[in-house]
Amino acid sequence: MQPEFKLKCFIGTRDSDWTDPGYHQHETVEISLLMDGRGIFQWEEKREPLEPGHVVLIPAGLPHWFEGIGYNRYGVIHLQHMPRRLQDMLNELVGENRPTLFLLSPLDKERYIRLFREWLRTMSAPLKKRAWHNTAWIEVLVLFLLEHSQTDREALSISKAGDWIRENLQHKVQMSELAELAGMTESGFRRLFEQVYHMSPKQYQQQCRMAEAKWQLSSADKGMLDIAESIGFSRQHSFSLWFKQLEGVSPTEWRKQQQQHFR
Repeated sequence: MQPEFKLKCFIGTRDSDWTDPGYHQHETVEISLLMDGRGIFQWEEKREPLEPGHVVLIPAGLPHWFEGIGYNRYGVIHLQHMPRRLQDMLNELVGENRPTLFLLSPLDKERYIRLFREWLRTMSAPLKKRAWHNTAWIEVLVLFLLEHSQTDREALSISKAGDWIRENLQHKVQMSELAELAGMTESGFRRLFEQVYHMSPKQYQQQCRMAEAKWQLSSADKGMLDIAESIGFSRQHSFSLWFKQLEGVSPTEWRKQQQQHFR
């Protein structure tokens, strides 16, 4: 029989320098996110500086220690006896018998923190199916890391430019400005952006615009002109033509299809 899935999670805050008393290890898989401040993660082979947005995945039984520098805030999850599907998902992120360090862009870090906090709120309530909730929420948090985390600092510079695109859909993509934001030449920026996102910055903006348009069409009763303007179109007609060219139907028809599908 599969042992019961166990987990422990919390958000901790320290106001001054602190350090673990020495190397320690857990019987659980640990996921630690540095939300604010600076710190250090060390294991037997390496010492890594930590900044806001760093996520450390630590296999069970691995000796390690953390150190905090000044004020810092962090979220911690310990997982034991995970269901097979969740274990398979984590195996895509963490190496065998060695930790994995990931980076989240500032925008994705804030989104991850909101997810983490909402999960803690849910876990604090009386639940009819607590085991199901535990598994579902952990899968969401792990999937978020699979989709949005980066493993090197160059890629993080690129993801900051990606953040700018996502937060400024109403503006045109200016390659020179994005390259300057990432601290790169235009050619170097374009090459690395395509390596990270598997598309050009302009294509990425179009993808983000479509995702935002569909979200607004399906989740809010906003008018077409308001939606169009929020993603960079000054005229409703231009927005409708663009949407239909990519999706095969107008945004009005797409909204109707979504509503009819669930009637």
